[in-house]
Amino acid sequence: MTGATGSIIGARALEALRKLGVETHLIMSRWAEATLKYETDKYTPSDIRALATHNYSIKDVSAPISSGSFETDCMVIVPCSMKSLAAVRIGYADDLISRAADVVLKERRRLVLVVRETPLSTIQLENMTSLSRNGAIIFPPVLAFYTKPETLDDVVNQTVGRILDMFHLDTSGFERWNGMKWK
Repeated sequence: MTGATGSIIGARALEALRKLGVETHLIMSRWAEATLKYETDKYTPSDIRALATHNYSIKDVSAPISSGSFETDCMVIVPCSMKSLAAVRIGYADDLISRAADVVLKERRRLVLVVRETPLSTIQLENMTSLSRNGAIIFPPVLAFYTKPETLDDVVNQTVGRILDMFHLDTSGFERWNGMKWK
C-alpha cells in the first residue's frame, strides 16, 4: 500500500484475501499509514497489518519478497501512487515496494497497479504505457455505474472484486455485467 488516496480499497482487498485463505505479504509506506489515518476511522495501520499473513518494513530490501527466488504468484499495489508507479517503471528499487514490483516484473509474474490520480499527465500516461508493455496491468479503480451503486461500500466492493478477478480468485461476491436488462 502506498500513500495514494483509496486506502479503503487496499484494506478491503486484504479482508477479501484473508477470507479466501490467500497468503499475503504486506508492505505499507509511511504515507500509506498517514493516508489511512486521514481517510478512515475504521482502520488503523495495526488493523491493516493484522489482516496480512506477513508484514515487512518498506525499508527492508532484504526481505524474502525482494528476491526472484522467493515464490510468489502475483503482486498488487493498492493504492498505487504516481511516485511508486514512476519508481517501478524505471526500476528505481530504493524501497521494498518498488524492489518487490521490480522482481515480479523480471520474473514475468502478474503485477497489478491500482493507480490513483486524476487528471493524468503525459508523464504519468507514459509511465503506465511503459509498464503495461512490460507486463504490468494498469488498474484505475473506475466506477461501474451499471451496478447502480447506492453507497461508497458498493463501489469499493465492486472494485475489490475486479481486482481479485485479475488473480483468478473467487469473486462471486460482486455484481458482474450481464448485458442490458430492459424493463
